[in-house]
Amino acid sequence: MMAVSEKISEAELVVMEALWQRAPLTAADVADQVAADRGWSVQTVKTLLSRLMAKDIIAADQDGRRFLYRPMVVREEYVASESGRLVNRLFGGRISPLVAQLAEQDQLTADDIAELEGILKGLRS
Repeated sequence: MMAVSEKISEAELVVMEALWQRAPLTAADVADQVAADRGWSVQTVKTLLSRLMAKDIIAADQDGRRFLYRPMVVREEYVASESGRLVNRLFGGRISPLVAQLAEQDQLTADDIAELEGILKGLRS
């Protein structure tokens, strides 16, 4: 698998989530998975798949008359990359201002706080 150098749009991310859940998939399979939420046609999904292929984020293998699409990027690596970009761009590479912002906006639940405390405790050990 490879790292993501190109940005993935919100629509492309919906397609990637489908592929990360269960690959390989045909364009029709992807359309079926996202149809309930998005109502996209198979042609729309094919356009998004083409964009992702052009970015080398997915690959396709021919299976008879159809193509089976699979991710070339691991979801966890994508999340780590995007998280780093967000923190660098908006918070100068520092995590504490991000957490402070979330706390000020009442975005942290008691469970979130407990989880953060556990992570910090583990880092101190």
